[in-house]
Amino acid sequence: MATMEEPRWTLITGASSGIGADLARVFAGREYSLVLAARRHERLEVLAAEIRRTHDVPVEILAIDLEDREAPQDLHEMLRERGIAVHTLVNNAGFGLRGYFASLPHEKQLAMIDLNVMALTSLSRLMLPGMIERRRGGILNVASLAAFQAGPYMAVYYATKAFVLSLSEALHDEARLHGVTVTALCPGPTESEFSDTAGLKDSRLFRSGVMSSADVARIGVDGYEARRAIVVAGARNRVGAIGAKFAPRFLSRRIAGLLQGMR
Repeated sequence: MATMEEPRWTLITGASSGIGADLARVFAGREYSLVLAARRHERLEVLAAEIRRTHDVPVEILAIDLEDREAPQDLHEMLRERGIAVHTLVNNAGFGLRGYFASLPHEKQLAMIDLNVMALTSLSRLMLPGMIERRRGGILNVASLAAFQAGPYMAVYYATKAFVLSLSEALHDEARLHGVTVTALCPGPTESEFSDTAGLKDSRLFRSGVMSSADVARIGVDGYEARRAIVVAGARNRVGAIGAKFAPRFLSRRIAGLLQGMR
């Protein structure tokens, strides 16, 4: 049980909707203090008000665009100024794009790398030393089922999530020696704004069924608190991850391409 002297401040990026918002609700229900970070200040205000009504935990909000490469350092400085030592970092912010690599907007693909990879890596590097020094807390990185294979028609997104999974696994083994946990949460198709942004609503992948973001969030926090390195949300997705691991790589990427529904 956390004490007043040692609040378990949990920083959640991309907290304004979907999995991020439900992760905030789950952590609040387990008596973690919250720092909610995202671009949309109004959405954060609404979520913070809801959590303050339903849970007796402190909630801070920080409106920031993590696609800006200076933003992680700025966020770290904002937390320092508020006297907040982060116990748990949740790297949830990210987006995907569906389409042909050679046709999708160049700048949007680079922005995806900046958010999904650069911001996550920078925040992890900024926060992890303090966790190791205090020998408590950890990082929950939201990866994806996409991390387990290449993804034609979502090539950059799949590649960013493979990076997140690989980094998380490596950090899990480095950090556990210091009492700190790093977990990769790998959801499959999930009901959230992500599918609208990525253009996936009409794909075979999403027509085959989705999980609720609330279920994904609960499973993710359970796995993080159990100190697991990788958490694949949902039985069907676990079968998919195993299949991607053992199937020939050409077959895994062909199936992924078919599920994106571009042909």
